[in-house]
Amino acid sequence: MARGYSAKIASNAYIVGSFACIGGGLFGLDISSMSGVLNNNAYFEVFNHPAANPQGAIVASMPAGSFVGSLAVASLADKIGRKKTIILSGWIWVIGSILQCAAQNRGMLVVGRIISGFAVGLASTTVPLYQAEITAPAIRGRIVSLQQWSITWGILLQYFVEFGCSYINGTASFRIPWGLQMIPAIILSVGMLWFPESPRWLIDHGREGEALQILADLHGRGDPQNELVQLEFEEISQQVHFEKTQGAKKWSDLLQPGIFRRVGLGASLQMWSQLSGMNIMMYYIIYVFQGAGLTGRRGNLIADSVQYVLNVAFTVPAIVYIDKWGRRPMLLTGTLLMGMWLCLVGGLQGRFGAWGAVEGSDSPVWVINGHEGVTRAIIVCSYFFVCSFAITMGPVSWTYPAEIFPMKVRAKAISLSTAANWLFNFALAWAVPPGLSNIAYKTYFVFASFNFAAFIHIFFCFPETKGRTLEEIEEVFAQGHVFTAWKIKKDVGVKTLEDLKANKKDEKEYVDEKASDA
Repeated sequence: MARGYSAKIASNAYIVGSFACIGGGLFGLDISSMSGVLNNNAYFEVFNHPAANPQGAIVASMPAGSFVGSLAVASLADKIGRKKTIILSGWIWVIGSILQCAAQNRGMLVVGRIISGFAVGLASTTVPLYQAEITAPAIRGRIVSLQQWSITWGILLQYFVEFGCSYINGTASFRIPWGLQMIPAIILSVGMLWFPESPRWLIDHGREGEALQILADLHGRGDPQNELVQLEFEEISQQVHFEKTQGAKKWSDLLQPGIFRRVGLGASLQMWSQLSGMNIMMYYIIYVFQGAGLTGRRGNLIADSVQYVLNVAFTVPAIVYIDKWGRRPMLLTGTLLMGMWLCLVGGLQGRFGAWGAVEGSDSPVWVINGHEGVTRAIIVCSYFFVCSFAITMGPVSWTYPAEIFPMKVRAKAISLSTAANWLFNFALAWAVPPGLSNIAYKTYFVFASFNFAAFIHIFFCFPETKGRTLEEIEEVFAQGHVFTAWKIKKDVGVKTLEDLKANKKDEKEYVDEKASDA
């Protein structure tokens, strides 16, 4: 078999899984490409000083495109493969970046952002899918979590580029950062040519020889006869064969008993990640600190950058320990902490704030004046909120949906889950500026309530999935504990090497029996 990628690269699952994360970085680049221009005079002059509602629409145009892109993955990822879909997303992003960089009015800017959003939708859906299918269970959470880390790096790097360019007079202050966004996408699309396709997708398309060699490179140091590689190959093959006997892949498959429940879990977790309030702190952090009484363009930019640095730094422990801590504890802890910090921010804003004028805003805003201690407290609570999201909900919201679906519906189900993310991202990106303009500090209590609701939902309905193969997770959801997820034992579905060897014959007979019945 001709192998079109370096053996050294292909033998390292960390390199293979982490390189694709550049696709997540594109999402991060877009977030700070907007937040970094919200106090840029050149931006406001070119785009006719957008008020709260038009500015929300400009920001929301990207997640609108991402919503469509994430749904397109359902067909693309199954037809052309995970790898080619990621490559395609990079080139589409380049087109969107060119239009944004050259934008002369709001319409052109919105079109560019929609196209870039479509690319982000493709990448953000396909990358976790690809990572989950090429990694071993022991490191799967760690690898998929890199998607979130790459998002935080994209936010941070783009923000500092915009910070530096803000000292340039004229439109170059925002056009240069928007143009530089193309570089990571080009690296992603070109670099992915040297990386392997998902072995599960290859088996599903009758390319077993390539799939076996890729599994050997990733999990068996290049030896196709490695015992664990052979067992993994057989397990995937039998699962794919069994699913094929059940009929063609259709959207209606998502409504089947057992699968529909998981679609709900994946989509709702992505929904909760958006309703946590992280959008406020990423897209509109300048508005948040402005309302807290932080004045001065330079001081605001520095305070914002600290938040983005913390976002990157506190994602690292989650990546390292997600496969040790587990998904449930991280989600439960994170939602409680985020709800608490938002209550504190809202309470301080409500107690010490009032409607007033601030520099750079044409309309009154809810702002704190003359209370430096309160201003500092709100900034610190905002930092703690971001840290809480980064170390819990952020990474798990990408990992969990990528690992709970069977092969037959995985692309469509993850596509739908990620579409939920972008649907709520779109709604909140548009709604938050008018929300802050109209109900002010009460906005924070709304998002705090969402976090507490998420805690209840996760506690009752989300079973633990750490340490299990994608095939073993089927056993976890086969138990039927719909509202008693905490009762599922930690060792359910987990097989030792000896268990796999002992049960392999029985599994094969079971699959053959089901196939003959069909």
